[in-house]
Amino acid sequence: MAATPAPPQAPPKPTWDPRRSEPPFPWLRPTIRIRLTLLYGGMFLIAGILLLSIIYLLAAQAINTGNEPLFKIVGGAELKVTSDNCPAINNASNLTYPQFNDAVSACIDDQRRVALDDLLSRSLLALLGLAIIAFAFGYAMAGRVLSPLGRITRTARAVAGSDLSRRIELDGPDDELKELADTFDDMLERLQRAFTAQQRFVGNASHELRTPLAINRTLLEVHLSDPNAPVELQQLGKTLLATNERSEQLVEGLLLLARSDNQIVERKPVDLAEVAEQAVDQVHAEAEAKGVVIRGEQKTAVVQGNGVLLERIALNLVQNAVRYNVPEDGWVEVTTEVQHGQAVLVVSNTGPVVPAYEIDNLFEPFRRLRTERTGSDKGVGLGLSIVRSVVRAHGGHISAQPREGGGLVMRVTLSV
Repeated sequence: MAATPAPPQAPPKPTWDPRRSEPPFPWLRPTIRIRLTLLYGGMFLIAGILLLSIIYLLAAQAINTGNEPLFKIVGGAELKVTSDNCPAINNASNLTYPQFNDAVSACIDDQRRVALDDLLSRSLLALLGLAIIAFAFGYAMAGRVLSPLGRITRTARAVAGSDLSRRIELDGPDDELKELADTFDDMLERLQRAFTAQQRFVGNASHELRTPLAINRTLLEVHLSDPNAPVELQQLGKTLLATNERSEQLVEGLLLLARSDNQIVERKPVDLAEVAEQAVDQVHAEAEAKGVVIRGEQKTAVVQGNGVLLERIALNLVQNAVRYNVPEDGWVEVTTEVQHGQAVLVVSNTGPVVPAYEIDNLFEPFRRLRTERTGSDKGVGLGLSIVRSVVRAHGGHISAQPREGGGLVMRVTLSV
């Protein structure tokens, strides 16, 4: 008796749960608002206490200074009045009582004014010193509190450079910043899984399609090598072989496009001049067949990157410039140089007039300028898409501008 197959197991539940569990006492949660309130409230309280203490000490010193006697009575047989702070009463014997009282009052007022001015000036100096200390301490504490935002920003920049494996993994109190960082990490996890699945699918599909296409090409070449085959069969075989070759190019382009979307990890010095020269050599025969002249000066411009992918950039740009050209007296100019600390590859060509609003569409997959999607002998519509992906993977920039009189100026900028 055959064994009964086991029922299929249920798929595992996802580990990521967007719903966060509520703490038992949410009002005790150390939120950023509470922490900043306590921090700056405590700083204000400490600064006030220090300022009051300094003013108290200065006032006590002023009072002690003001307690000194205005005059002293000295003498032996004849009493005399002397004063260090009030010279007007040193000759008290020559003054009447009202004049003496007025002089004493004036001296008291003058001494009080001097004590208040001294207290005010020292208080302002103390306030200035406390303000400097408070601003410096507040700046340092604000940087410490907001440092997780800088960590989140750096991770976001790394992710923007196609590095989806980066995570924030913020530790510390369970506040709003940690909640933001955890949510950002969860989003990156899902994005990485989605991009990885997409690239794996494209890669697997491309690999799976290679084998039957290679078999078809071999069978067609074997049948075309038969000298006794009818002419109609040979013509059909050539058509099928051209279609099969086009399908192979499409598969290779899709595979390269899937690979080039990733950030380049292993980088080596590559001279753009050598890359451009190799691309020109590969397209030279096709350019001669179409009557297109390739010219330009390639100066040394060394960058850090993948040589194979950089060669594909130059090859695709030169091929497009040759294929999309004018029927007569066409030319392609390829130059490389270093400008403002960056390596620049420029490919210009004559050709049909390109509207400015069509420029962005040229970099989309399977998009061509006013041509059909299928049945074209100029490619599979992935050339510029691959170029843009490879340039982005190298941290560079590519731009296209319509050339006056027809054609394009393609400019690739890479860091040296």
